[in-house]
Amino acid sequence: MYTLIGPDGRPYRSATPGTLGGTTGGRLYGRLDCRSALRAIQRGGYVAGRVFFADEATAIRAGFRPCAVCLPVAYARWKGRPPAPHTEAELADLLRRLAGRRTLAIGHGRDRASTAAAHALAAAWLGEVVAVVSWPEQAASWLRPARRLTAHAPDAWVVAGSAPGWAGMRERLLRNTDWDPERTYAFASLADAITDPDRDEGAWWAAARPG
Repeated sequence: MYTLIGPDGRPYRSATPGTLGGTTGGRLYGRLDCRSALRAIQRGGYVAGRVFFADEATAIRAGFRPCAVCLPVAYARWKGRPPAPHTEAELADLLRRLAGRRTLAIGHGRDRASTAAAHALAAAWLGEVVAVVSWPEQAASWLRPARRLTAHAPDAWVVAGSAPGWAGMRERLLRNTDWDPERTYAFASLADAITDPDRDEGAWWAAARPG
């Protein structure tokens, strides 16, 4: 039996070994033969926080990022370019998905496109917007915006931003708040940061896409 990390960030027993390794220290994952990780392990690093994942989708959903050394393509995708502006079709699709909700909390990165998307949704929403909260791409802790985003226990959350900033916020939300991923939706700028719900029944929040 092997001990792996599941999409909820908790260990579980598996009859098959993991395909990727990682470390809780930097919350990153990579190949088992990653030269950077192997050098760190030889020096005594990574050992205490060493974890393993069944696949890449599980590592991402658990809040880990790809290694820049052994997974350069995935890392470049994760780091990403600034989010593209939202479209009217995307906003309409998101409003349709939110039908039946009464209260809404909106979170966004501080780039121009994500800020505009958040405020466009707030203006179009016919129910009550209980909070509009921004977060930085990098921070010592995302605790303050995480608490503000969840303070009023809304019926749903909507987020917009880039993958790096959202990864920090998501980890803090999971660890320190009553945030419910199943009631969280995203603008398409974060589509690559999650598992596609159309391809994975275990996907734990939905991305709003144009059309």
